[in-house]
Amino acid sequence: MNYAIDDIAAAQADAVTRVAEVRDSGEGDVYVSGSLSQTYPTDVADLWDAVTNGERLPRWFAPVHGDLVLGGRFQVEGNAGGTVLECDAPHRYLVSWEIMGGTSQVEVTVEPDAAGARLTLTHSGDNVRDFYEQFGPGATGVGWDLGLLGLTAYLTTGQDRPENADEFFASPAAKGFIAESARRWAAATEAAGVPAEQAAAQGQRTAAFFSGE
Repeated sequence: MNYAIDDIAAAQADAVTRVAEVRDSGEGDVYVSGSLSQTYPTDVADLWDAVTNGERLPRWFAPVHGDLVLGGRFQVEGNAGGTVLECDAPHRYLVSWEIMGGTSQVEVTVEPDAAGARLTLTHSGDNVRDFYEQFGPGATGVGWDLGLLGLTAYLTTGQDRPENADEFFASPAAKGFIAESARRWAAATEAAGVPAEQAAAQGQRTAAFFSGE
């Protein structure tokens, strides 16, 4: 099956609620948090399983190796590793997110919603100032937006994530989705108190990075 996301991507931007938080003391690193929330047409048990089951994670996200239990270590193939710090199944887990010498945290919550089950993912931690000033909250936000796009395709159409990631990212649909996601993260960043010109520039650089430009 071809990974046809045109119709899904067009609706996905509006389906996700995005909230950014930036705390900058002007000295040292900058604390950044990005939260994404979306309701899926399924129940809590199924959504929880989709975001914790090692056999289902590769279908929409990536292969995850290790022990997906409290205190266990894991490694996302080609991405971050970490430790499961807290778990209250089937409603919440907290993991450390360790990559390129830095450590942040990712919290995932699942709760019932009138239209199904709602997922909220929050990625937070201190950012090196140079990295923050380049990309802002969209650095992780756009990446997780792409993850939730994959989850939407999987849960609503049964499509698995594409095997050829480079081909997918080169597609007009993917580039358009990345640009819109980055624009919305720039708006969320501005709403968090960052000057509009700075937030817009961060969004443009983030879009260029994820588009391979």
